[in-house]
Amino acid sequence: MGNLYLVRHGQASFGAADYDNLSELGHRQSMRLGEYFAYKGLQFDAVLTGTLKRHAQTWAGIAQGAKLLHQPLLWPGLNEYESEAVIQTIHPEPLTKPETPEMYRHHFRLLRDGLTQWMNGVVSPKGMPSYNDFKHGIVSALDHVRQQHSGNVLIVSSGGPISTAVGHVLGTTPETTIELNFRIRNSAITEFAFTPKRHMLSTFNGLPHLDSPEYADWISYS
Repeated sequence: MGNLYLVRHGQASFGAADYDNLSELGHRQSMRLGEYFAYKGLQFDAVLTGTLKRHAQTWAGIAQGAKLLHQPLLWPGLNEYESEAVIQTIHPEPLTKPETPEMYRHHFRLLRDGLTQWMNGVVSPKGMPSYNDFKHGIVSALDHVRQQHSGNVLIVSSGGPISTAVGHVLGTTPETTIELNFRIRNSAITEFAFTPKRHMLSTFNGLPHLDSPEYADWISYS
C-alpha cells in the first residue's frame, strides 16, 4: 500500500495584480513543510505538481527545506480553476479589491454560488473547461499514482483540485466539495492511502509542521 500526500500551495498574493505568486509568508510555509518532511524522514518515490507559479514556488520551498532533488512531473490537470472567471458568470461587473471583512465575505459568497452552478453544469466560465473535464484532470493524476507507484508520492496543487480529489474518493456532492475547498489551508497536507485499485482518505487539511505556538500566525487560507 502506498501513501499519497496532497499539499496545497503556500499563501499566494490574494488581492494583488498577480495572485499566482507566493507571498513572503507562503515561501516560509513551504520551506517549513520541507523541514518537517526531513524531520520525519519522509522520502518520496515521485513528485507531481500543477504548472502554476505558486505550485513551482511551493515545491521549490519544500525541496529546499527537505533537501530533495526530485524533478517533478508537471501535470496541468492539477491546476486551479479561475476564480475570477467563475465569479464573472454570475456577476459580470468588475469587483473592487476586497479590503474589509464584508468585502471578503461578498467575494466568497459569489465564488460559492458560481462554483455551485459550474459544478452542476449550469454555467460555463470563459476560458475554463467543464467541471467534468476539470475533474478528469485530477482523477487522471490519481490514476497515474495508483498505476505507476506503490510507495510515497507527493502532489503539490491547489484547494480546488485537492477538494475535488477528496470529493471523488468520498463520493461527496458538489456543495460538500465546495465547503471542503474553502476550508483547505495554505501548505496543508491531505493524505490518501492507495492500492492499485483505489484511494482511501487518511487525513484532511493537516498542518503538523505548524503545530507549535511559534507558528500560530503562519496559518492562512488565501
